This record gives sequence, C-alpha cells and structure tokens, in this order.
Amino acid sequence: MSWDYVDRKDAGEILAQRAVEAGVDESSLILAIPNGGIAVAAPIAEATGASLSLIIVRKMQIPYNPEAGFGALTSFGTMILNDQLLARLDLSEQQIEEARRKTEKQIERRREAYGEYLEDISPENRHVVLVDDGLASGYTMLAAVRSVREQKPESISVLVPTASDSAVDRVKPVVDELICPRIETGFVFAVANAYRDWHDLPDEEVIEILEEFTAH
Repeated sequence: MSWDYVDRKDAGEILAQRAVEAGVDESSLILAIPNGGIAVAAPIAEATGASLSLIIVRKMQIPYNPEAGFGALTSFGTMILNDQLLARLDLSEQQIEEARRKTEKQIERRREAYGEYLEDISPENRHVVLVDDGLASGYTMLAAVRSVREQKPESISVLVPTASDSAVDRVKPVVDELICPRIETGFVFAVANAYRDWHDLPDEEVIEILEEFTAH
C-alpha cells in the first residue's frame, strides 16, 4: 500500500482540518504522546489555537521482542495489559515486573528531557484531544485514555493519521470521537507504512518542535 503522508508534520497539517471541523478550538487541550505524536500534534494545535502539552506513555516490551509490547504504562502510573496476549506469551510475574520497571525508567528519562514543557495543565472539564503518529495495537492509547479519564475531562477525542482496524475497534468505544483518515485491515500493520519519510524522533527533535511552537 502506498504512503499517505510525507512525514509526521504533513500528517498533522492534514489532520488539523479534520480537527477544526470536529470543533477543536482554543478551549481544547491537546495531549501529544511523544516522541512521534508531538510532530503530528503541533500543526493541529497551531491551526486550532488549542493548548498543547504531553502525556508520556510507553509500551511494556516483550522481553525477547522489544519492538512489540504486551501493555503500556503512563506518566500518571496507569497501566494497561493485553491479557489475551499475556496468556499466549506465558510470561512470569518476574518478567512482567522487570518490564514495568524498565518502562518506568524510560518514562522518567523523558520526563527529565522534556522538563519545562510538561506543564501542569489540568484536563478537568476540558475537551481533551489525544494525538499520536499512529495506532498499532492501540494499548498505548488506551493507557493514555484511562489516565486522562481519571482527571474528569468534559470529553476525549483521539486524532491519529493511521491505525490498524483492530486498534480502532479497541479504542473507539472508550472515547467520544476517533478521527483516523487511514485505517488498514489485514494481519500485518506498521505505522511507518503510512509515511514517505519515517524515522524515530530523538528527544532533541521533540524539544525543537516544542520550542518552535511555544515561540509563536
């Protein structure tokens, strides 16, 4: 399948129009999931005037396959586990706990890296828009949704450029709106396939995007 977006910024600019149509405005709060989500979220925030901040979510990696995850953990301490996958993986309690500790360290490292950009913006009584560069399993986004839901927002929307149909089926029932222009069916799915230019965003690039946004 051919790519739909040049890069994450291009995807964000395309999603920005959908966000405006969906009523995202200056009263809304956009929470980007770094690292990739911030490059998508910044153009949306610029177009809508919404506040922009981060919610740090990291997948809990399968010990022998770090590209895949069996759940996710957020900077608020919320944890989501894929119980069906865990049953098939047959991981021990020790392996799960080690993965959790490793993920906590990754979250803390990002918290230190982003420091001043992690503003204490309360989602309470606000329309919260969660943005990432794509949904593969959907468990990372589920963890973000649960974390935000605990803060009593008025509503929660999810905006992503690409997703697997299984992830959409998993996330859509727990949010007020899910906008995704490219939903793929089939057994094999990769977020990267939606983009012509794809690379992992280093922390320095995330900070550069945030600095550029806050300078406006």
